[in-house]
Amino acid sequence: MEWEDLAKELTVSTASKIVLLVIDGLGDLPVDGKTPLEKAKTPNLDCLARKGVCGLTDPVLPGITPGSGPSHLALFGYDPLRYQLGRGILEALGSGVEVGQDDLVARGNYATLKNGLVWDRRAGRIPTSENEMLCRQVNQALKPKPGLSITLYPGKEHRFVVKFSGPGLEDALSDADPQKDQKPRAYTQPLAAGAAKTAEAVNAFLDEVTEILSGRETANTVLLRGFSKFPSLPSMSELYKLKPAACANYPMYKGLARLLGMDVLDVGAETADLFSALEAHYGEHDFFYVHYKKTDAAGEDGNAQAKTRAIEEVDAFIPRLEALAPDVLVVTSDHSTPCLLKSHSWHPNPFVLVARAAFPDDADRFSERACSRGFLGRFPSLQAMPLMLAHAGKLKKFGA
Repeated sequence: MEWEDLAKELTVSTASKIVLLVIDGLGDLPVDGKTPLEKAKTPNLDCLARKGVCGLTDPVLPGITPGSGPSHLALFGYDPLRYQLGRGILEALGSGVEVGQDDLVARGNYATLKNGLVWDRRAGRIPTSENEMLCRQVNQALKPKPGLSITLYPGKEHRFVVKFSGPGLEDALSDADPQKDQKPRAYTQPLAAGAAKTAEAVNAFLDEVTEILSGRETANTVLLRGFSKFPSLPSMSELYKLKPAACANYPMYKGLARLLGMDVLDVGAETADLFSALEAHYGEHDFFYVHYKKTDAAGEDGNAQAKTRAIEEVDAFIPRLEALAPDVLVVTSDHSTPCLLKSHSWHPNPFVLVARAAFPDDADRFSERACSRGFLGRFPSLQAMPLMLAHAGKLKKFGA
């Protein structure tokens, strides 16, 4: 019996509440002997570690570097090896883009092309207002195509969503993204025989947009990844008998929440807005997912000092979570983003669970090394959801 079948059988609806704070890309490697988390002053997170039970999580499998989609799916109890979602659908749904059966979506980056190389994959993180202007320019300049329409939807900073609409489109495509700076542009490749025509259409679009933007010094090309059509997943309400809600600023995480049937709360752009939304709607739901992005962005930029500051910023909001007195409070990460690597990695993530039934351990602070001494040990992220449900009294006994 798989976990999903077991969850449907054992979960019960109760009044108890669960709060899951995901500090994106939190895990790291030592820089001058300590990780950014170890260097940060985190009195509130450290207090949680002493109250609760700690461990380290592997998002997929040891050694496997996950994307944000798979790593979040695992935290919510969905096997990321079974449900392989393209980042495009998550970004699209999070941006409010309607996706139909004949639509193919992808996540896009404006990037800077120089001397035939992708010099900056994020185009200096251009302002959102400039992104919006560029999407309007490209949408107006794209030539009509028989049986195919293409629309760009702006996101935050350099990110956008592109939707291809037409019959016969396939999502078995490789990313059109070199993944690293100072490499040539990458074209998509078909990963199945039926996707060849779709790949041709996407690559023609990439060339056309690069031509449209050729007069610019920056943000003069685009990269695409996470090609996807609309998937089918059971909702969290169906699996766990929960009424879940999400507090997130960024489209991709809102999209994932919508895909899993969460109510996506209206949240402003600031960190404080995440916690204000949680407080305002606390009486309406019994599971809350709160997503904090700044740590991941600092890791991708290789900025250890900024990552430490971001950790200290979110630490200051922990008392507001505790004041709500949830039956279960979990703080962890979806994946590690070491500053040394400037990218996601396979390294495990610190995890702390605070609940009345939690067994306190010897972890004296919230950090990678300290959590490794916790009673939970090192475990798959897929087991986080059963742990949260059990500590909240939402799982019946298995067997006679």
